[in-house]
Amino acid sequence: MPTLPRISILIPTLNAGSVLKKCLTSVQSQNYPSDKLEIIIADAGSTDNTIKLATDFHCRLIKNKLLTGEAGKAAALRAAAGDYVCLLDSDNILPTSDYLQKTLSPLLSDKKLIGAEPLSFEYRPQAGFIERYSSLLGANDPYAYYCGIYDRFSQLSLKWTGLTLPTIDHPDFLKIELQPHASHPTIGANGTIFRTSFLKRMLGKDQYLFDIDMINRCLKPIYFAKTKNTIIHSFCESSISKFIKKQQRRIRDFYSFQQYRHHQWSSYQNKTFGFALYSLSIVLPLKDSLIGFYHFPDPAWFFHPLACLLTTLVYAFSWFQIKIGLSTNLSRNTWHQ
Repeated sequence: MPTLPRISILIPTLNAGSVLKKCLTSVQSQNYPSDKLEIIIADAGSTDNTIKLATDFHCRLIKNKLLTGEAGKAAALRAAAGDYVCLLDSDNILPTSDYLQKTLSPLLSDKKLIGAEPLSFEYRPQAGFIERYSSLLGANDPYAYYCGIYDRFSQLSLKWTGLTLPTIDHPDFLKIELQPHASHPTIGANGTIFRTSFLKRMLGKDQYLFDIDMINRCLKPIYFAKTKNTIIHSFCESSISKFIKKQQRRIRDFYSFQQYRHHQWSSYQNKTFGFALYSLSIVLPLKDSLIGFYHFPDPAWFFHPLACLLTTLVYAFSWFQIKIGLSTNLSRNTWHQ
């Protein structure tokens, strides 16, 4: 095997024992030299079996005192010794033993690329209906899909993003150009590999690593690879209550950490009212469910109207609470994956 660079796998955790074993097993099953891999777990105070799993899999364990996943990624990045870092969530699974090599390959052949991530979510027919829905939609948040900033191939639009980006189609990946001060897809999570030097430079002294924000800090065009492989994200599985909780955490964190953000989310706010009308109509999301079902038959598509409606209600209720002065922070004391 040719000499390969060292990769640091960065995984933030908080009571992730229910999903972490599959994630770590998939990492250790990679056909990549074990002496070139380090797994860094940034834990926010788990009280379940997360720490035991990290120890059993010989991970490097560090404390995440600021609790959030973004703070955990920042802490893990500062501890990383690899030439490249792979950002994994605890509910990610690498679907093939050559995942790291396939995703890393464009970065080794093209020095202009700063990162690479899979083009699609892996579709697993035996998975829970919310995981299947998200993998088919190409997004975990229907609002991101509506805004066109999703970053995985969608069986609804038959595109990997709703944005128009300069793209060169290579046999194994798409080379895309991202301009400063422009709209970008929500790239950077779920198995993304970055050059460590780039990510550390963009993070600077910040305590939170918001994936897409790292790209928005660039003052000149950058190049990114969308590799023609997949990543598993066992997002919510079949739990509607977990979906609601994750949407609630998403919107609360958005307002809580605005001062640390560099992505121009305000540019999408004019679409919020349109998304609310779209969701409340029921008919329009149902129409998209039927289109998606036509493209890829799976009854999971019919979660789409409910997913849109729940997202609108959760986002609106949280916004109202914030406007009347209630706390924006969502307690993580009882958080479980």
